[in-house]
Amino acid sequence: MMRLILYSKPGCHLCEGLQEKLEQIESLNFQLEVRDITERDDWFQAYQYEVPVLFKVQPRRQNSAGNPAFSPEEQLPRPSPRCTVAQLEQLLQKYLQTDDSE
Repeated sequence: MMRLILYSKPGCHLCEGLQEKLEQIESLNFQLEVRDITERDDWFQAYQYEVPVLFKVQPRRQNSAGNPAFSPEEQLPRPSPRCTVAQLEQLLQKYLQTDDSE
């Protein structure tokens, strides 16, 4: 299953809005992980002026322990705060395609 990582911070209405919309999408198969940038200095330094920031992490074949291995995080374009859930879903469909050749 594809993972989406949302870097956000408390009190950010843009972050909260994007998270709410992502949680409403039912037709796409992904797991949402929300990371509070105030919890780690490296996240804060990287994204303090950029939140919300959305990344995808694509699963790869299982590793030797039988657990899924994941590709590096790939940043997705920031959706407009005015986009609807349907528009966000359409945007994500393009980026959540899995490449079976890997």
